[in-house]
Parts: sequence; C-alpha cells; structure tokens
Amino acid sequence: MSAAYVVRVAEADADREACFAVRREVFVGEQGVPEDLEYDAYDAGAVHLVAVREDGVALGTGRLLTGDAAAAKNGGAADVGALGRLAVAKAARGLGVGAALVRAIEEAARERGLVAVDLHAQTHALGFYERLGYVVYGPEFPDAGIPHRAMRKPLG
Repeated sequence: MSAAYVVRVAEADADREACFAVRREVFVGEQGVPEDLEYDAYDAGAVHLVAVREDGVALGTGRLLTGDAAAAKNGGAADVGALGRLAVAKAARGLGVGAALVRAIEEAARERGLVAVDLHAQTHALGFYERLGYVVYGPEFPDAGIPHRAMRKPLG
C-alpha cells in the first residue's frame, strides 16, 4: 500500500460518510462496540477529519468537539477541545495516519482558540498518545465495555 495520503476536514458528505465507514470497521467490526453507542448526538456538531489515500480510499478518521459538547466530555472547561473517535483502518496501520490525524485535530483546535485538547484513550493506546505529548489524569473507567483513561495536552 502506498503511504501517500492527505488529512482534511470532512466537509463533503462523501468525506463524512468515509469517516463513519472507518469508525464502523474499527469500532463496531473489530472491537465489538454496539453501533448505537458508536454514533452519538455529538457527531452532528463535531469537526470530523479524514485521512484519504491518493486514490480516494479513506484510511482513518477522528473528530474534535468544541464548546458545550467538549465541556460535557472534559469536565466543563470551555477552552479545551475533545478529541475522539480516532480510528485507522487495519490495512493503514503503521503508516503514521493516526499521528497525522491527531496533529490535524490539534491544529483545528488551535484555529478555534482552544488552549488544550482532552481525550479518552483506550488503555492499550496510552503509549501512542503519550508519544504525542498527552498526559494521563484521573482513574481508569469503562466506555462501551473497554477500559479508558482521560488524557490532556496543552496546545502551547
């Protein structure tokens, strides 16, 4: 597989559909998350990003929540965004797609005047996020039956 891809905000309907397809593949298909938990009310107002190969195949996705939606996820901080639903298709893992999506989400947060980004990481992914500058806080908790930890990164 070619490693050439771009990460962009999913503004077109086809891009948003690609985001949801990657999430369905990874979270519903691979991890067994019930579909009614995977898609939520936050999707409508989120900034969705998609990583797309040169031939148009979607490789990964993630979303940024801002405002009240982010505050509901991060304990009430209005100036902190919430990164979520980061997923990379199995065939694209190891190409740097996940890190590129995180960086793009952080840039989208900066553009919106946010000072930090929070996320809820599956515990097996803690090292990935730590390498990108995120720090764990708070206790472990279950989400869709999967252990998670809260993490935050200031956007200095």
